[in-house]
Amino acid sequence: MTFSNLAGEGREATDAYVTSLLALLGDQQPLPILSATPGRLGEVLRGAAPEALARPEAPGTWSVAGVLQHLADSEVVNGYRIRLMLAAATPPIPAYDQDAWASALRYDRADAHLALRDFSAARAANLRIWETLDPASLERNGMHAERGPESVGRLITLLAAHDLVHLRQIRRILGGVGR
Repeated sequence: MTFSNLAGEGREATDAYVTSLLALLGDQQPLPILSATPGRLGEVLRGAAPEALARPEAPGTWSVAGVLQHLADSEVVNGYRIRLMLAAATPPIPAYDQDAWASALRYDRADAHLALRDFSAARAANLRIWETLDPASLERNGMHAERGPESVGRLITLLAAHDLVHLRQIRRILGGVGR
């Protein structure tokens, strides 16, 4: 399965990424996953040595702290996207290059606990909106730069799967670099 979607890889890579996310999610409902992720992340971090949180799994990859910073930034981006989709008629939804963000925003220097705090706060703010959406709101569309027409409901579903991918990744990193 393809659990990364690098900017500019093309429609085929994007479709493979989305298919992998949806397969991982299966028939699970997105909102319970989205609600539980901050707590699950906190549990995973509990007892992890600071150096384990800062050490990448392998050269050229993110550390746990980097993954958490990505989640925090992704939450801000997708919170904005969904707000835009709710407030405007079929707005353009820009793609973003996660690796450019990682470089420019220094994910290599991220603090895992601060990133988790920021993610948790942004997620709480987003959930207050997402949990109140009616079926018509979930069907509102934006035009994603890489994926084409995308509804609010679909984006929320993809975010839940994105959470599962990164929870799995963090557990794998911690298993590989020690606790």
